[in-house]
Amino acid sequence: MKKTAIVIGATGLTGGYLLDTLLNDDRYATVKLFSRSSVKKKHPKIKEYFIDMFDLQSAKSDFMADEVFCCIGTTAKKTPDKELYKQIDYGIPVNAARLAKENGISTFIVMSSMGANSRSTVFYNRLKGTMEDDVRATGIANTYMVRPSLIGGERNESRPGEYFGKQLFKILNPLMIGSLKKYRLIHPSKIAKAMVRLANDQFDSTIVESDVLQKLGA
Repeated sequence: MKKTAIVIGATGLTGGYLLDTLLNDDRYATVKLFSRSSVKKKHPKIKEYFIDMFDLQSAKSDFMADEVFCCIGTTAKKTPDKELYKQIDYGIPVNAARLAKENGISTFIVMSSMGANSRSTVFYNRLKGTMEDDVRATGIANTYMVRPSLIGGERNESRPGEYFGKQLFKILNPLMIGSLKKYRLIHPSKIAKAMVRLANDQFDSTIVESDVLQKLGA
């Protein structure tokens, strides 16, 4: 029987690649998108649900699937208010995981970040680490925390600092070998393919670092 996937964050860079990967995968019959705005893409597999992302519980009856992929996230530039930042990067993934558990969904895959650690003194790393801890605490059978390094690809918004970082990493990538491989620039298409593979194949580790994502998404 073909599967149903839920995607949170399909309007973002990696989420867009993930959506395309799922639409082109014959194992999936339906892809449910929960967001505030449309992806502006027409496809017979897509079902869009426009909701308040801070109130996922209101969509409980529609939040039914085989798997949930969460690619939600913001930046300090877009969201300078730390409390709002926390509601997005921590609140949405954790609430989605809790709702998935309530609805008997057995697979939850969430985009985190390299360096995530709930004991970190760095706000961003600590927030991502706490998110991971609380998602894991839901007890969903197949839970994966995806930790990419700097993500390549072209965004629709201007991020000068990120742009120059990407150009530098393109030069440094070939020099990053051995234990440094996990710091290589990673393209969002590889992250997307790796996430779908994690949902369909057995994988031992809950934490999936960037160098492993490179291999899984190759």
